[in-house]
Formats: sequence, structure tokens, C-alpha cells
Amino acid sequence: MGRLDGEVAIVTGASRGLGRAIARAFAAEGAAVAVVARTEQVWDQRLPGTIGETVAQIEADGGRAVAVRADLLDPADPARLVQAARDALGPVTLLVNNAAFTAPGRPPRDGAGTAPPPAPAVAADIAKADWPAFLGTRRSAFERHFRIAVFAAYELMQLAAAEMIRTGHGSIVNITSGASRMPGDGPYADRSEGILPGYGGSKAALEHLTQCAAFELQEHGIAVNALSPSKAIITPGVQYYSRRFDDVGSSDDFAEAAVRLSLVDAGTVTGRTIGHLEVLDGSFRPWAT
Repeated sequence: MGRLDGEVAIVTGASRGLGRAIARAFAAEGAAVAVVARTEQVWDQRLPGTIGETVAQIEADGGRAVAVRADLLDPADPARLVQAARDALGPVTLLVNNAAFTAPGRPPRDGAGTAPPPAPAVAADIAKADWPAFLGTRRSAFERHFRIAVFAAYELMQLAAAEMIRTGHGSIVNITSGASRMPGDGPYADRSEGILPGYGGSKAALEHLTQCAAFELQEHGIAVNALSPSKAIITPGVQYYSRRFDDVGSSDDFAEAAVRLSLVDAGTVTGRTIGHLEVLDGSFRPWAT
């Protein structure tokens, strides 16, 4: 008997990295999983993994899953992917919003070929080489982070929560990041960390959305929480930037934390942003059994 037997989960951004680890962990615990991402074919060798590969791994482990290709920049796709998950697996009771825009470029619409070139600077007379980077970042690039990590997550939460209310139970886990708290309060004597305005800003917004949804859904027995890596976890998306970290965490540990967070009682743990190591050491007990 798995801890998630009988549940139906949607996991976005599940072609690689943390999304794949979470999808596999949910399936190993008995959930039927809709593996959602845009990548059907590898388009950049630095970003390996496809939704088909994730499903194949789950099925090889004895689990049940279906691949659902979706582009969360497409306004029609959130409703379509929830319908596809319901048609294939049954009413949705678990949602993990993991998809985010983290690496430059995206696969072309047919899922093949090469990545598009990065957007040019706003204008040569505005963005100069020794000026702040954000002056040369188009608003459309900044906005893309929010369209994927916040706006699409917002709609998926609405759609999934309606399913959960009808079913009588459910849980939502939003994947966030310490980037939401970077660079913190100034002044900034130490400038070694850098900033990720679009990515970090979208995660900060997702954390607030988590609180608002949790407030609304608690009376329906639906827990809504945000899970953050307590340490850097080296996924393909992180490696894309070739950054080095002295202390790293495990994607399998993070996935186990996502499983545990999906089991909490909404009357005890909801509306929280929690580091995955805090979940693993049981700091937010009691857990649902």
C-alpha cells in the first residue's frame, strides 16, 4: 500500500529535474500521474529529458502515468491539460506546480530543432556593457517568468481545486526557491550572490498566491503549501548556468518532501513556505497518515 494510493496527480515541468523526481516519487507511492511539460524531444543537450522518458521510467517501476504536452504560455493549455489528466486518469486530487522559466530560450513549437537565440538588448543607447543587466532585459522576458510560474499556476490551482472540492479532498504543492528572497534587505556589501529578478520575483508572487489560496481552501480540507529547496539541488536547469555550490541537496530527498507535504492536514499545515529539509525532519508535524 502506497501513501498516495488512489490519488491522481498533475506535476508540471516534469520532463526533467525536480519535476521528474516528484512525478516518479508520487507514482512510486501509488498515485496515477499526469506528467506535464512542453518537451517531447530533446532540443538542447544541456537540457536532457522528455515527458515520454519520465512516463517510461514510471511504468518501468510499476507505476501509472500519462504524458501530457502543454505550453503554459498558451492561455488554452491549463484547462486542456487538466481535462486530459481527468480523461486519462480520473478526478485530480494532487497538483504540483513546478514549471518555471529558468534557462534562456525554449524549444520551438514542434518540439524539435534548436533553441531560439536570446532576445537582443532593449536598445544600445539604454543598455551599455557596464550598466545594470536589467536595463538590457526586455519586459517580455521578465513577464515570461510570471506567465509560467504565476499566471498558469493560478489557473491550474483554480481548475484543480474545483476538482478537489467535488472529490472531497486534495492537496496543492507549489515549488518555490530561495531566489524569492534574494538579495534581501540592503545595503549590499556582499555582491557575490547576484540576483534573478524575473525568476525570483515570480517565486515571491507564487508564495503569496499560496497563502491566499490556502486561506480560501482550508475550510474545504485542501492544503496549499510552497516547497523550497533548503540547499541548492543540481538539476539540468541549474547546471545550464554552470554555477558551483559547496553544499547541495538531493532531488530524491526533495521529491520525498513533496510527497510528505501532499499528505498534510489542511487544519495543521497550510499556507506555508517550507524548506524541504524542514519537511524531512518533521518540524511541521503532525502529518496526515
